[in-house]
Amino acid sequence: MLTRARIAVLVSGGGTNLEALLHAQESGLLPHGEIVLVVSGTEGAYAITRAKAHGVNAVTLPRKTMGQAAFEDSLTELLELSRVDLIVLAGFLSILSEDFVRRWPDRIVNIHPSLIPSFCGKGFYGLKVHEAVLERGVCLTGATVHLVNEIPDGGRILLQKAVEVRPDDTPEILQRRVMEQAEWVLLPQAVEQLCKQLTGG
Repeated sequence: MLTRARIAVLVSGGGTNLEALLHAQESGLLPHGEIVLVVSGTEGAYAITRAKAHGVNAVTLPRKTMGQAAFEDSLTELLELSRVDLIVLAGFLSILSEDFVRRWPDRIVNIHPSLIPSFCGKGFYGLKVHEAVLERGVCLTGATVHLVNEIPDGGRILLQKAVEVRPDDTPEILQRRVMEQAEWVLLPQAVEQLCKQLTGG
């Protein structure tokens, strides 16, 4: 029987990237991985509803009320109890401490809605990225999946995909196109690639 890497997905909002991962798993595109835990750092995140609808254990740890240290301690306990091999940041908007990241070397993967190194770093998240892309007037944007390390904005790039910027784009329209054409495609591919490495598949 194939050994699968055990995946935890960290979320903050609606969970569209989580949904892409769950669909990939259910359609056989994630044969070396299994999503065993979803954790939201914000209360009321719809991603928790999505996870439960797919039968995945889902927990909310409200980081703002708990504080960073208590949040990371509780998160670590959950990850260890669930025997997690790989952490996926899927629209997770909280910053993890260097100490936390250091405990998971090459085991934390993130997706960013631009072609890193463009439009990344402090203040560049969510719709703000697409607003900046349109303000700059570039003709290409995209998404990047990368490993996270303890150096801010550091980490090895795994996959990137370019997406056209059109003259009549709004930030919302561009965001949707980047999700559909890049994020929802790249993230399952990168997670499967890492899970295959972890399991020796």
